Amino acid sequence: MLIDSHCHLDFPDFANELDAVVARARAAGVDRIVTISTRVRRQAALLTIAERFPDVYCSIGTHPHCAHEEADIGLAELVACSRAEKVVAIGEAGLDYHYNNSPRAAQERGFRTHIGAARETGLPLVIHSREADEDTARILEEETGKGAFAAVLHCFTGGRELARRAVALGHFISFTGILTFKNSEHLRAIAAKLPADRILVETDAPYLAPGKYRGKRNEPAFVVETAKVLAEVRGVSLDTIAKQSTANFYRLFAKVPSPALVQSAATQQAPAAPR
Repeated sequence: MLIDSHCHLDFPDFANELDAVVARARAAGVDRIVTISTRVRRQAALLTIAERFPDVYCSIGTHPHCAHEEADIGLAELVACSRAEKVVAIGEAGLDYHYNNSPRAAQERGFRTHIGAARETGLPLVIHSREADEDTARILEEETGKGAFAAVLHCFTGGRELARRAVALGHFISFTGILTFKNSEHLRAIAAKLPADRILVETDAPYLAPGKYRGKRNEPAFVVETAKVLAEVRGVSLDTIAKQSTANFYRLFAKVPSPALVQSAATQQAPAAPR
């Protein structure tokens, strides 16, 4: 059993075969999928997808690329939007200095607002950080000084120091298909040494298909390939990685009911057997 902790099922790439994509994920042993928000204003569309499938959940937030477009969205609105039953995380938010599609000042303001929402709601923050290691670590440390919050550095491609500082704050590190790429030796070296209770796997689908599917559209079922490579570099079995990453997911995304809880609830609600 695996979890795709980060994908984008609301993107046009999946519009014509969403049922098939989710079915293939289930067939591959993917037990839960979290489809991640990039714009708060699109929450209705994201919730429609999450509510359509019992094993799909979503987040609420503004991607750093869009920080300037949703600069008017404050803490109170994020918190209010997060109350929907299927919303289980805040974000993705953070810093992207590769494209700089949004001014850096707007990205930082948005990042700090999302941190505040994670702190207030108790939901985990999904962090996007690209070529912004030092500022990401600095902001996380400064904000932790105001009060603790849970978070995951999604699609981790940063350096060893960012990973160290994030883990020291109690945060999680999540890996995509990039981990499987031939030129990702540095990333595999970091993944090999992380604490077992801090690792997650994801697809970031429709992007970043793992090496076996390079050049194709990514989808949640392919998270298995990333998990295989993560197991290999850590010198453990795929089953071990599946169990560790899944347990980590349910600790971090605590609003998502685990299969054990779902089964327990179903048992409690079942009518008594006739005598």
